[in-house]
Amino acid sequence: MKKFIMPDFTHCNINVSATLAEFLGAPNANATLPLLKNELAKGYKNVVFICFDGMGVHPLSVNLEETDYLRANIKDTLTSTFPSTTTCATTSLTTNRLPLEHGWFGWSVYFDKIKRNVNIFLDTDSWTDEKLNVEGLSPLGVFPYYFDRESADCEYEINTLFPTFIQVARPERNTKWNFDTAAFFAHIKRICGKEGKQFVYAYNNEPDHSMHENGVNCPATREMLKDISRRLEKLVKETPDTLFIITADHGMTDIEDYVYLYQDEKLYGMLEIYPYLEPRAIAFRVKNAKKDEFEKYFTQKYGEDFILYKSDELVKRGLFGNVGDKAELLGDYIAIGTYTHKQAVISPTNMLFKGHHTSLTEEMLVPLILVGNK
Repeated sequence: MKKFIMPDFTHCNINVSATLAEFLGAPNANATLPLLKNELAKGYKNVVFICFDGMGVHPLSVNLEETDYLRANIKDTLTSTFPSTTTCATTSLTTNRLPLEHGWFGWSVYFDKIKRNVNIFLDTDSWTDEKLNVEGLSPLGVFPYYFDRESADCEYEINTLFPTFIQVARPERNTKWNFDTAAFFAHIKRICGKEGKQFVYAYNNEPDHSMHENGVNCPATREMLKDISRRLEKLVKETPDTLFIITADHGMTDIEDYVYLYQDEKLYGMLEIYPYLEPRAIAFRVKNAKKDEFEKYFTQKYGEDFILYKSDELVKRGLFGNVGDKAELLGDYIAIGTYTHKQAVISPTNMLFKGHHTSLTEEMLVPLILVGNK
């Protein structure tokens, strides 16, 4: 069986943020990237950091030619966080905190005070989709964005660019955009045209949204990535004295089949609560008297598609970073999806995706794209 790709928190997408935090004079305790530091030292008027959701090395390699602008300007390959998912990775990207520090490990997290699993971006019950009032209940770490902690003598004006559904702590610094790719690039060009030095953090929810629906290796994804590549090339040419730093929160892989865990009454009968976290990185809280039986049963029935680990073993191995106090959120066990590329369906409300991520396979690799128009 092919080996898992482990997160490397000295060569990870979070280290882009660590390098930029140091550049802006913000506090930083994480490793920096020498390649990026050398480029920043050239003194660009504008520094633009773009995260394209899901735009990992695998989607780029199967959909673009080596001569296409995005692929041609890949300067390095980094790992994502684990789980390799938006909830975890974008939180690390914006706060410059390790997963074990912030606790935003996955789409669904267990809230002990209400004994429920919560879809933390939506504040809904992960089994029923019921809207919940979780104010004051969150076990998650809440940290400011690293670029909102820039030093007082920072030369750069800080700007953010987020889709309309994202709430920000500093709305005066933010530009909202509404899922229009042309508008996204136009906003970046406008900000870079302002007087003085400008720093931009821009988040785009594509191509992740489309790849979930259509898959990775397909005409729709191919055309979207080619369009992004063409638009980026045009923007770079039209925006002088600007460094563009582009990466992804995670990659994506095509889903080959589905495993309907929630229909397994024997399995769920051993649990304190239904599973949570992510469809290819599944967390389990198991009744104490059932742990030995659970391990044997799960491995025998699902071991080809998911490898079962004790959560504390993964913590000790550093898969969530080596600093932080949020390990209790990970439950007793985590089942990690293998290269059979199957999605677990852990509740009746789960969607069946054609493309997904969150495991330790090819979705762990993301590009570091650097383009400087000096």
